[in-house]
This record gives sequence, structure tokens and C-alpha cells, in this order.
Amino acid sequence: MDGVLWRGEQPIGDLPAIFQLISEHGLQITLATNNATLSVSQYIDKLLKFGVHLQSDQIVNSSLAVAHYLHAAYPHGGSVFIVGEIGLAETLKDKGFSVLDALPENENSSLPGEIIAVVAAMDRNVTYEKITAATRLIRLGVPFIGTNPDRTFPTPQGLIPGAGAILAAIEAASDVKPVIVGKPSPEMYLVALERMKVSPEHALVVGDRLETDIAGGQKIGCRTALVLSGVTSLDAAQIWQPQPDAIFKDFSALVEAIDTFL
Repeated sequence: MDGVLWRGEQPIGDLPAIFQLISEHGLQITLATNNATLSVSQYIDKLLKFGVHLQSDQIVNSSLAVAHYLHAAYPHGGSVFIVGEIGLAETLKDKGFSVLDALPENENSSLPGEIIAVVAAMDRNVTYEKITAATRLIRLGVPFIGTNPDRTFPTPQGLIPGAGAILAAIEAASDVKPVIVGKPSPEMYLVALERMKVSPEHALVVGDRLETDIAGGQKIGCRTALVLSGVTSLDAAQIWQPQPDAIFKDFSALVEAIDTFL
């Protein structure tokens, strides 16, 4: 969504008209984002502000993917330490997990033994204390999970640090690479395909980031279309291999040319 549908609170194009045209073509759509700062319900509300009405099963984000991933491994729940925002916390709680974002300040205090994972995402309120706590847990053997590797995040003012920047700091301090659950890993794509009941060859993945959106779509056998309204420049797109199936200025231009994919 970020860099394709909007930058911050600014829509990219006439979103109601874009979604109306998609509907008129009889196409299904699922929005899949690596951004874990908002919950699915919060994304529904944000879309409504832009005049777009979608159902909750039409949205998949990386915090939901992490919740599914952890639920499969720990069906009885447990405590999760997060470096992240309210969207990630609420999603994990909805799946039955307890969420912590701080540990005892006394360095001699014992750490909670029931913590099953450290989950890191974009966190615009990140502190040195949070990174320290995450590092302590990971060095004790707690699994390290990242919602996504996006190093930057598009805003109307330009690119700012994304989840990948926070993961890099924790990785440097802990000497452990995170397990990435969001794009380009297949989980989110597979959830979207399953919900729409389509096979990869009948789906078009649209995104603004080559190394996540496009790479992930290519790996699972979907056609891909890059839009240049987010983080990727045309020069970077032209040297990417394998090439996306198409490159467009923005999502509106893609939808106007959608017949070329049908």
C-alpha cells in the first residue's frame, strides 16, 4: 500500500476511481503490505478515509503473517517481546499472544523464561532500551523474527528508515540474522492467493519495491508489475533481473492498461 496507494496520508491518484475500474473489470484484489505499524482494522479505516471500501479478508500485512507463523509454531500462545508499534501488538494479541515491549531495568534481573520470540518491525518510537532488551533475549537463544526487510519507508517528505534499519541494528548487536516472514517470503502471497482462490499464474503482483514485492512475486510464479510511485527509480528497475513483466508510472496507469494482462 505504501508507495502504491499512498505516501503517508496523501493518496497516489484518484483511489475511488482506481478501485471502481478494477471492480468493473471483474477482478479480485488483495492488499498485501510489509508495514506492520497498523492492524487490519486500522487499514480498513484508512482506506475509508480515502473513499475505498474493502473487507478485512482483502488485507494482509506482515504483522498478520507473523501472527500466523507464530500460531503454527506455538498454538498454545506465549509471550512475545516486540520492537514495533500498536498494529503489531494488537495483531499478536488477537492471536492469543501476550506482548512485552520492556524488560526489568536491573541488569542482574532474570529475564522472563516464557518469552517465545523477539519480533521486530518498523518502530517510530524505538529506543536504545528496546534494542538492548531485544539483543539480550536473542543472545539467550530466543528466536529473532522480522516482519520485513524494507530498509526505507516512503513519505511525502522522502524516504525514512524502515523496519530493515531496525533489524540491522539488532542483528549487528546480537550477531543473529532474523527470520523474515513478510515479503519477499511467500507467506503473505500464499494467504492472498488462498483467499482469492486463484493460482499464481492467474495473479498479478503490483509493488513499488523490487527486492520485496517483485522478487517475492517472481519466486512464487506470479506475473509482476512495478510502479515508480514509491521507492524504486526507473534506472534501478531497468537493471533488475529478472525484469518485471511491466513497469508503470503509478497504479492508476497500470489499472488503465489492465486489459494488457487479461
